[in-house]
Amino acid sequence: MNSNSSTTEKNSQQVDTVRLQKLSRAFIESAALFAAIDLELFTAIARGSNTAQKFAEFAEITPTNADRLMTMCATMGLLEWSEQVYRNAPDVERFLVKDNEKYAGPWLQFSRAGWQRWGNLTEILSNPAPASVLGTYSDMSVESARRYHTATASVGFGSGRRFARQVDLSNRHKMMDLGGGSGAYSIVAVETYPELEAVVFDLPPVVKVTREFVERHNLKDRIKAVGGDFTRDVLPQGCDVVVMASNLPQYSADIIQQVVSKAFGALLPGGEMHLIGEMLDDERRGPVDAAIWGLNEALSNSTGVAHTRRECVDFFNQAGFTNVSVVDFIPDILVRVSGRKPG
Repeated sequence: MNSNSSTTEKNSQQVDTVRLQKLSRAFIESAALFAAIDLELFTAIARGSNTAQKFAEFAEITPTNADRLMTMCATMGLLEWSEQVYRNAPDVERFLVKDNEKYAGPWLQFSRAGWQRWGNLTEILSNPAPASVLGTYSDMSVESARRYHTATASVGFGSGRRFARQVDLSNRHKMMDLGGGSGAYSIVAVETYPELEAVVFDLPPVVKVTREFVERHNLKDRIKAVGGDFTRDVLPQGCDVVVMASNLPQYSADIIQQVVSKAFGALLPGGEMHLIGEMLDDERRGPVDAAIWGLNEALSNSTGVAHTRRECVDFFNQAGFTNVSVVDFIPDILVRVSGRKPG
């Protein structure tokens, strides 16, 4: 056998269906995680119910089912098994134990509401109905906005703190938060910088929820919430910094370009803009989060798609921003593109 045929045989042996099988069953891992959150498995373990028998009593399920779920979570790396008891993995202990300040259960179940619809993705993608700019977001009620932003706030405040650490706003006076939802970025920013004020500009049902968050932080004298659609309406004036965070894939390239250009026009000379979102790398090979959120827009029947880093830089350049830069905000999840308005 010559070397070429040996190499071909070796490559043929290395190609199998393992990766494809794992992808086809990924929904089962999601189901196990959701069930563990529902049954408060990780909270139970943190409080000492760290065997199948103890957890079964805590959750009021059979020991057999407790064993099944705990075994699955252990193989997923959510639990660790040692000396006949389970313990939470470090990230689970930090983010999935209820009453913990950093509890992220609502956020991790954020996409669960679309569970049934994801199962019908083929039909959704085949739907001939024309998409709209906001899709189903245009029908958002105050109650649905409250559910939505209560979930996103569990990670939004963490991102807001990261932004306040990364970006020096000590010489800024007023921040415009486009699509700010809970107002997390604005709340953290004004708490960090005593001279800063902010205005959250979001859909009318959403800003009612924004005001609830602002009032809970006793900041209604420094943060205003203004209702409107930033894809159509005039933006607030007199701001020297603009933040648009975590809503990038909800819009088409044309809409993002329009919004970035409107923000440039509204900014005071010398002001800055920060676009923070899930962005594909320029080769469009990942990260998968950006692609997921782009595909998610099919469920909302909006015009949104995933955008690359290069495309976002081009939005800023075409709007007139200078000193445009790209930094990893949260590696493999969020990217921050920034620019300055000359003046």
